[in-house]
Amino acid sequence: MNDQTATVMVDLIISLDGYASAEGWPGWWGLEGPEYLAWLDEEAKKNYTTLMGANTYRLMSSMSGQATGSDSGFSQEEGDSLAGLAAVPKVIFSSTLKEPLAWPNSELVSGDAVEAVRAMKQTRTGTLSTLGSLSLCRSLLSAGLVDRYRLVVFPVITGKTGRERIYDGYPDVALDMVDSRTFDGRLQLLEYVPRVIDAPLGRSGG
Repeated sequence: MNDQTATVMVDLIISLDGYASAEGWPGWWGLEGPEYLAWLDEEAKKNYTTLMGANTYRLMSSMSGQATGSDSGFSQEEGDSLAGLAAVPKVIFSSTLKEPLAWPNSELVSGDAVEAVRAMKQTRTGTLSTLGSLSLCRSLLSAGLVDRYRLVVFPVITGKTGRERIYDGYPDVALDMVDSRTFDGRLQLLEYVPRVIDAPLGRSGG
């Protein structure tokens, strides 16, 4: 066993009203800027292993492949970010996908995702970071396996067009802030240590 266990981080982008995406809006709600994109580039160079479910795998592997084409429809920044995911170590949790997976550096785990991540925390090092996969994020958080909960909040409310509500089905969670940053004068990074709680803060068990 390794002397140092891995850190599990839920990593999400989110609208102010709690959606992961919105119908008809571009990626990053069209609000990405040079500071944020430079930070994404730096994050991609870190010792992260990306965790995702089957639906996210299908979507992101397809987009990553398209991004390498000359007429991908993505901006240069979006294309570079998507294409770069091919080189990142990835663990895919799915009972329906079959090996070999076409996306490079992808490892398939067909068993229970929570138990697999619990074991990975003890046998791996570095950071295990989610990509999309809202149900996986919720399950890992509910199981008490998440060491860091990181959001980049985009200053937009998509009450009419928002899709994929992030917090539905969550337990109550206390969040202790460990980092914050503003990108391009408008995007807010918030990083917390999460703690699942059984009672409201300020009362017994808070």
